[in-house]
Amino acid sequence: MDYNALQILLIFVVTFIAAIDQFSFLESLYQPIVMGPVIGAILGDMQTGLIVGATYQLMTIGNMPVGGAQPPNAVIGGIVSVIFAITSGLEPNAAVAAAIPFALLGQYGITLLFTVMSPVMAKADSYAHEANPKGIERINYISMAILGAIFGLVVVLFFLAGSTFGKTLTEAIPTWFMDGLGVAGGMMKFVGFAVLLRLMLSRDLWGFYLAGFALAVIIVSNSALTGSALLLMALIGFCLAFWDYQIQTKMKKAGPVGSDMEGEEDGI
Repeated sequence: MDYNALQILLIFVVTFIAAIDQFSFLESLYQPIVMGPVIGAILGDMQTGLIVGATYQLMTIGNMPVGGAQPPNAVIGGIVSVIFAITSGLEPNAAVAAAIPFALLGQYGITLLFTVMSPVMAKADSYAHEANPKGIERINYISMAILGAIFGLVVVLFFLAGSTFGKTLTEAIPTWFMDGLGVAGGMMKFVGFAVLLRLMLSRDLWGFYLAGFALAVIIVSNSALTGSALLLMALIGFCLAFWDYQIQTKMKKAGPVGSDMEGEEDGI
């Protein structure tokens, strides 16, 4: 499939914005589940973009940077996985697994940029001492522009090379290896979800967690509800969470049981 200059430019712009959003805008635009359908729409296959983006999102859902340690970058990994799936015909799980090296490349790019910008912080301190906010703004804008340009160029260069080379490489790879990539990609989303649960799940919530699985099986078993199963589960989960919130709020307002002031209002 041939792609025109406008599509290449749009991919660069979207990647540029997503790279900046990850550290500066903080609007979650960079998340794979958002970028996936956008890149898919640019390449003419929004459905595949959404599926691959959601698959990659599950893998990264528990990843978070800690200090200077950066996880595989979600921006480059998510976008490249969609490009892999659409241009090379890889199935979603295999595309996610194949994009991991590029996600690591994005991680190295961020680490390199942070290292280069570290000495510049002394200049920012100098601008602060001089009460020069415009100088500090310039440093921030320059760093954002460099980060966005690096990410955009990496993705575009891969896209230009990958649209032809990727398909040839895919055809040359043995079927058993592609199946292995699919299995590895399928496992990654469960690992990401397990990492998130390890951080968030408390003993009090295990009942809701297991009940959710049971309810999902019941809903999906009904063919008439399969299409809207995810929405139904989300609504039920919201109702339970809201009900629990109301109960907890009422208990806090009620105060301790057996207070010394209890019953005084009735004169007893």
